[in-house]
Amino acid sequence: MAVHEHPHRSRGFHLPYLRRHRNAPGSAVSAGTDAHTARAYALASLRLLTGFVFLWAFLDKTFGLGYATASGKAWIDGGSPTKGFLGGVAAGPMESTFHSWAGDAWADWLFMLGLLGIGVALTAGVALRFAALAGTVMMALMWAAEWPPAQHLSDGSPSMSTNPFADYHLVYALVLIALAAASAGDTLGLGRRWAGLPLVGRNRWLR
Repeated sequence: MAVHEHPHRSRGFHLPYLRRHRNAPGSAVSAGTDAHTARAYALASLRLLTGFVFLWAFLDKTFGLGYATASGKAWIDGGSPTKGFLGGVAAGPMESTFHSWAGDAWADWLFMLGLLGIGVALTAGVALRFAALAGTVMMALMWAAEWPPAQHLSDGSPSMSTNPFADYHLVYALVLIALAAASAGDTLGLGRRWAGLPLVGRNRWLR
């Protein structure tokens, strides 16, 4: 966009379009519509990005794509998605409980199905309320496993925790709840079609 200087006009920052139309009858409605659209697309983008986080975690742990899970240690190669994380818990009131769960088949399947289900739901924009509930439970357990309040681990070494309460698990949980509350699946997703299904209409918790 070209910008031209006019020597006989005062310099400064001007918004002629806004100045000229700020009192127009339809300007408030248009601005409100634009804001609503921008908000809807922002939430949809957040939903898709969060969905990719969960889906990628599932794919990496299943096939060993070389990021968090090395090749040869994938789930399909006989590795356990929970053994390393839960077996390494070293602080908090549930330390021994997590150790007993580490590597159990039921824990592996529940964790992986949770990652897949939440990731698919967010990406497609469907069942966001159920995804928010499942995701919040998962994030709460992972928060308890890392136990940010601890300044020292059970062996006395520093925990390296940077905050006694807030961490990314709680942020993810809040994001999931906000996406469900805002019906973020209606934009760039299948939320409206999903809501129109008879089963979902009779069971609003599936929305």
